Amino acid sequence: MSGTEPEAAESRLFPTRPFVGTSIAVLRDDRVLLAARANEPMRGVWTLPGGLVEAGEPLAEAALRELQEEVGLSAEVVGVLSPTEIILRDPEGRVRHHYVVHPHAALWHGGEPEAGPEALGVRWATLAELETLATTPGLAGTVREAFARAARHEEPTA
Repeated sequence: MSGTEPEAAESRLFPTRPFVGTSIAVLRDDRVLLAARANEPMRGVWTLPGGLVEAGEPLAEAALRELQEEVGLSAEVVGVLSPTEIILRDPEGRVRHHYVVHPHAALWHGGEPEAGPEALGVRWATLAELETLATTPGLAGTVREAFARAARHEEPTA
């Protein structure tokens, strides 16, 4: 490709590099907001709302944008959580998908989520309920970390 042609969008299938994503764990009392993925990979699996970060977009802003696009909510980000790598391989061992997802903890401030075009459904789930669902890799640990981060945010200052 010459320097004057726009760069073609890279395929997410069998990528040449990892894709950077973000997600958001919106907490409401003892529950977290989950969305069932409408797209591959992992269609139908429960996860946090999220998606790819756009060039020049800060991670937290991308998380809030994806929350609005996927489920129609806004929230207050209260912290950044540990990244999660999702690497899926084909039967021959080739990398089929590779995402590095930067999750955020957030607090719900009102409204009810509605599934947008990127979600088959939405639900609020407790940690116990989360353990019984088909979820993306590492989701339970990310949600536990989000609850711990939110508790530190809500502690009164001395």
